Amino acid sequence: MNLVFFLIVATAFAVTAVRQLLWTGAAAGATGTAALSPMAALGQGMIDQAGASVTLAIGLVGVMALFLGLMKVAEAGGLLVIIARTIRPLMTRLFPDVPADHPAMGAMILNFSANVLGLGNAATPFGIRAMQELDKLNPVKGTATNAMVLFLAINTSSITILPTGVIALRAAAGSVDPAAIVPTTLFATICSTAVAIFAAKFYQRLSPLPAAPAELAPEPTPPAEPDPQALAATDQSGLSETWQGADAGAYPTWVSVCVLSFIVALVPITIFWGRAISPWIIPGIMMALLGFGFARRVPVYESFVDGARDGFSVAVRIIPYLVAILVAVAMLRSSGTMEVFISLVGPVTGKLGLPAEALPMALLRPLSGSGAYAILASIISDPATGPDSYVGFLVSTLQGSTETTFYVLAVYFGAVQVRRFRHGLAAGLTADAAGIAGAVVICLLLFAP
Repeated sequence: MNLVFFLIVATAFAVTAVRQLLWTGAAAGATGTAALSPMAALGQGMIDQAGASVTLAIGLVGVMALFLGLMKVAEAGGLLVIIARTIRPLMTRLFPDVPADHPAMGAMILNFSANVLGLGNAATPFGIRAMQELDKLNPVKGTATNAMVLFLAINTSSITILPTGVIALRAAAGSVDPAAIVPTTLFATICSTAVAIFAAKFYQRLSPLPAAPAELAPEPTPPAEPDPQALAATDQSGLSETWQGADAGAYPTWVSVCVLSFIVALVPITIFWGRAISPWIIPGIMMALLGFGFARRVPVYESFVDGARDGFSVAVRIIPYLVAILVAVAMLRSSGTMEVFISLVGPVTGKLGLPAEALPMALLRPLSGSGAYAILASIISDPATGPDSYVGFLVSTLQGSTETTFYVLAVYFGAVQVRRFRHGLAAGLTADAAGIAGAVVICLLLFAP
């Protein structure tokens, strides 16, 4: 990541320096940043983005407090134990280094579930909690484990069934069928997720985890005796108490099969009734988790407040990481590097089904979520393109089936002070490439003119 960060900054500076040397003055009537010289505009963009990064982190405080509070209620009631046991066969094969009944399993599943439903920032608190639990199993602090990298690779592949935000934006842009991107998004996200898993497993062989110093290696902890009262534990140890007292047995295989079959059955439901369901998702999650905790006799208010308190400290911890990566991305955009690259590559990618109009979306999506969203809105709102053209369908699918890889790595690894990502970036970018390729293929098959 050190090399990537430096190369982004150096490239942006070099391109701006060339433009500055060739600059002959602002055009007549230019205002704002257009009236500044290229180097002055670059500096202004850096300062603006640094402030915006802190604003973004502060904006996440409320979201994190809400969902970490709900997750604390779910933990105290034992919901994560139930979920982890239900899909243990799949999760233990994907994450062999994580004990089957470890709290990280339940947290990862909740994060995946939020991503599947297209909840955006609502998935972040669950993901951060998962990373915190995975870090407890980390023998080399500050270095990403194989489980951490695989978890983030799946996150960056954007496992999405219902891209609620994109559907809403398409509806606002006057689309005849806003939910038409659900099957294309599903296809592309399946491609990217499958490749993400394969890439993470393959790359980990090329980037082995360093051995932990003997004095820092964790000692094995004997399993605790089952305690029926532990599922309702609400003291300060919270999560660990709940999980230590949980029965280690998994549910019968037929239970897992039934649950997974129900998840698969949600696909046609989201295709036909996605627009009707999407407004219910976030309020429904809050009601369901609080209702579960109340039924398990958990003091839901105290547990919620206890979990919400963590949101503030987490948001403060990730500010330096957000400033670093988002300022670098802002430099790349302000320098004009992307425009130069698109002008050179656009004619070639256009022949492969990725027109020059959609190329900025494909390039910016792994770098900047807000920037990609702005490009999507401008493309589908343009009368010359529209939401129901090939380009409109393609950029909508890209938004729903790929993720802001650099942001995810900065936030999730930053939350646990991991600075050595190992193969995390390579796995994430490989998943992004697969998602873009999948989106192009399925849109060509269904919407090509």
